Amino acid sequence: MKFTKQDLLTLLIGLFLFASCKNPDGVGLDVDPNAAITGTLVVSPVTTQLVEETAANTLGLNRYPLGYMTDPVFGKTEAGIAMTVYPVSASYDFGTAPQLDSAVLVLKFDESSTLTKFYGDTTNSKYSIDVFQLTNKVTNYKSSDIQAINNTLLGNFTGKLAPNTKTKVYDIVTGKADTLKTVPAQIRIPLNKAFIQNAILNQGTAGTATETKFIESFKGLYAQINKTSSTGVGGIAFFNFSGTDSYLQLVWKKTNSSNGVDTTSVNFPIGKLVQNSTGGASISGVAANIKHDYTGTEIQKQIDVPTPTDPTQQYNVTYLQGLAGVKTMLKFPELTTFTSTYGKAIINKAELVVEIGENAPAYPFNAAQRLSLYRWDIAHQPADLPDFTTFSSTPALFGGYFDSLKKRYIFVVTSYVQSLIDKNIEDYGTFLAPTSYTDFQRVSSATSAERSIIGASNATANKIKLNIYYTKIN
Repeated sequence: MKFTKQDLLTLLIGLFLFASCKNPDGVGLDVDPNAAITGTLVVSPVTTQLVEETAANTLGLNRYPLGYMTDPVFGKTEAGIAMTVYPVSASYDFGTAPQLDSAVLVLKFDESSTLTKFYGDTTNSKYSIDVFQLTNKVTNYKSSDIQAINNTLLGNFTGKLAPNTKTKVYDIVTGKADTLKTVPAQIRIPLNKAFIQNAILNQGTAGTATETKFIESFKGLYAQINKTSSTGVGGIAFFNFSGTDSYLQLVWKKTNSSNGVDTTSVNFPIGKLVQNSTGGASISGVAANIKHDYTGTEIQKQIDVPTPTDPTQQYNVTYLQGLAGVKTMLKFPELTTFTSTYGKAIINKAELVVEIGENAPAYPFNAAQRLSLYRWDIAHQPADLPDFTTFSSTPALFGGYFDSLKKRYIFVVTSYVQSLIDKNIEDYGTFLAPTSYTDFQRVSSATSAERSIIGASNATANKIKLNIYYTKIN
């Protein structure tokens, strides 16, 4: 092969460039300024303290929990749903001599593509769901509020749950043949026909004259897990009431104008979509009751520590659990003396590294997809970290999402650490807690049942730590 001088020169330049490149995969790529961390690295200790969450506000949730699960680490968790049933219209007319064929409570699984619609076991566990009538209409919405019920069983569903499987049902068409249609994943719970006949159909238009009158009379329904009849470790399902796919379906026969019989149906909605002050809408009339039992667990031991604010009482792991379970309070003991130890400094970057403090979490109790990180203000009310405010439009830059490969969460807390060192912000407590994947929450969450076991300050490996890159200044 014949080379010209220009060809040889080009070849030599190319060989020189590639020989000097340490990472060929980076050829042609710009340097990411966010990845270029400069300065001296200090790994600052973090102390941890397990804290029980306060009760969650369950008014206006975008989805509601129902289920029961027995976790070998986190003990027992159960959630029930109180549901207000609304008339489909004022003075709804059931026609002449209506006779109920069936009454079915339909609960639609939440279909969000980014949220865990079910947490726990759908493979081996069997679920028994009981339905009762509420004694009073729904007025209390704290997750700790006990909803009083009449003890007469109105309906039951028993079987495995399939939150990802659509189903086929018959659509009742008056005067025509019923049609088969595909509907979203749901559970269908048949209710006592005699009760519904007497409580709704026999009341006629007087019973549905107004929304208030119907609710005062019917009160509503309550669904909960029958723990005796359920099997397996269980789980928590989430149901959506914001659309028209969760309802009380009534099918009945009535006498038509030619003295024949027509079969018809109606769906009474559950919950009511109301406009809020910010222009959005949320569900009213639905509430969740959540209970945790940590008896005999390491969690209970940590909660029962006589001096919960004693920073010398440290552990190898700490715990995070949704459904108003437990969170972890963090303290940064070296930041108050950082300047006297290292001199006046500019923090180039600070990262809170939270590693899983166990073997890789496995089905059915996988690690939480996302954590929230927030602080207390002087009134011990939740407040945003300045870094979260900075990255509010791009929350991924703030962090908190689970890295399934490295089994950890990372938060960027540069501004917060600088403010703590400079004493522009007082450290009244910083908190880690599970949060919804799409909704960063600073208060107790009732929309996520996920949990994580994370390394604490006394761990020999997977220890929670604060990486600080700083530059000393005069």
